Amino acid sequence: MYLAVVMDLYSRRIVGWHIDKRMTTDLVCKALMKAYNLRQPPKGLVFHSDRGSQYTSKQYRKLLLSYSIRASMGDVGACWDNAVVERFFGSLKHDWLFKVSQPTREFMKQDVAAYMKYYNLERLHSAIGDLSPVEFENSKLKVSNFG
Repeated sequence: MYLAVVMDLYSRRIVGWHIDKRMTTDLVCKALMKAYNLRQPPKGLVFHSDRGSQYTSKQYRKLLLSYSIRASMGDVGACWDNAVVERFFGSLKHDWLFKVSQPTREFMKQDVAAYMKYYNLERLHSAIGDLSPVEFENSKLKVSNFG
């Protein structure tokens, strides 16, 4: 199974994701569409990715353009350029998926959905004050409403 995610770097929240049995451009496009529909970002948002063929494809670049999103890509072979997302995948694998047998693709899809909920709502992140991503976003909204 392949998983594409879109993470809000500020809060570490996974705002879009899609899982499928093939690594295709459609996989990453669906993750981006989910993120865009959830956030409705202003024009000029920067989306950072690696240089995988899915992210450099004409179809994906056209989708970014239609949303007025600017592409940013790391250097070839420089995994640290996207370290926060790489850390997410490490946590998903080692803290979740490897601890439970994954007998079918459907089971894994459901398990990944459960992890996304856990990750966004419950998992604490030291980079954001030991809050979950949703708690962090909500705390910033409360602070900004007083200003």
